[in-house]
Amino acid sequence: MIDLRTLREDPDRLRASQRVRGEDDSVVETLLSLDERRRAALNNFESLRAEQKSIGKSVSRASGDERQALLDRAKELAAQVKSAETEAAALANELDELLMTVPNIVEEGAPAGGEDDYVVLEEVGEKPVFDFEPRDHVELGELLGAIDIERGAKVSGARFFFLTGVGARLQLGLLNMAMQQAIEAGFTPMITPVLVKPESMQGTGFHVAHDKEIYRLPEDDLYLVGTSEVPLAAYHSDEILNARALPLRYAGWSSCFRREAGSYGKDTRGIIRVHQFDKVEMFSYCRPEDSHEEHLRLLAWEKEMLEKVELPYRVIDTAAGDLGTSAARKYDCEAWIPSQGRYRELTSTSNCTDFQARRLKVRYRDEENRPHHVATLNGTLATTRWIVAILENHQQADGSVVVPKALRPYVGLDVLEPLSR
Repeated sequence: MIDLRTLREDPDRLRASQRVRGEDDSVVETLLSLDERRRAALNNFESLRAEQKSIGKSVSRASGDERQALLDRAKELAAQVKSAETEAAALANELDELLMTVPNIVEEGAPAGGEDDYVVLEEVGEKPVFDFEPRDHVELGELLGAIDIERGAKVSGARFFFLTGVGARLQLGLLNMAMQQAIEAGFTPMITPVLVKPESMQGTGFHVAHDKEIYRLPEDDLYLVGTSEVPLAAYHSDEILNARALPLRYAGWSSCFRREAGSYGKDTRGIIRVHQFDKVEMFSYCRPEDSHEEHLRLLAWEKEMLEKVELPYRVIDTAAGDLGTSAARKYDCEAWIPSQGRYRELTSTSNCTDFQARRLKVRYRDEENRPHHVATLNGTLATTRWIVAILENHQQADGSVVVPKALRPYVGLDVLEPLSR
């Protein structure tokens, strides 16, 4: 949720943000009008309420006609106070509902435009050159006995799969290595719930009534998370944190669920775009003035993990129109996928500034004991999709796959061998 004070003092900042996102900037005028009307209604209510209290005190000291006049006025005021209170509450509710639909203000420097208007910041590593026809991850997964898509579809439907044998070992090793890196960097490891209340989902920035990507359990009014960012963001909701403890950093391991409602016909082969996967997610609470540097730290930790698994990748600065509701700035790391001849996203890190904290009421007290909202940030450290890039980039002519050196202690193997051997 954006800051009303910022809106009043610098409405052009929100207008500019809306424009670079490709959103309607007329919402600024609507918000300002609603805010002005709400404050006027609140002032009217408080003025009438003060008069009502004053008359109440005067009645006991009055007598005769004066007392009756005061009683008559008190009766009139009671109706006016109730009406004014109702009007102020209705305008406040209308303002809050509109505010919940407005995305975060984009950080200065983020590219304008949509999904294809990202800026490539750097490319790291050499793309593999094969002296044989490389296989894709589906064929490799079948040869290795690592991925069973056919039985996944039989049991659960399209976009489900089993990780079997070395496939399961590869994912467990990868996520354990990610968690160990996070712990060594000072993160607190967390195993998070995958079902959350609607207020947790909405507080993080998702529109539960309109987001077709979210799985919902209507009988329980609970939602399956698409990322552990959601329970980690809500972990400190309605709390005031110790300023001296900031930044607070958590690494959440969870299964993640996405309906992929808008992806009909996209990535139907393999495990790139699926309904269920596992992920280790970094999450940080810090002072807003420190969030830019914290964002770069999260990106650096993502790059460290990618280099450990020896993948060629690039870093992109995501365009404003592709940021999502909560993010003010987002960097993606995309690994080279040989079978597709292009880069695909493996990690994403977002600076959500104080947007989520305002919705979830997460604050800290400064040195003068004044409360402020924290900033929240998130970043992927490893996920199931990485298996695609690892298998394809480290494959050999016979269908075996070399396990990256840093990953070997976690997988327990140097090479993944085809089942036929």
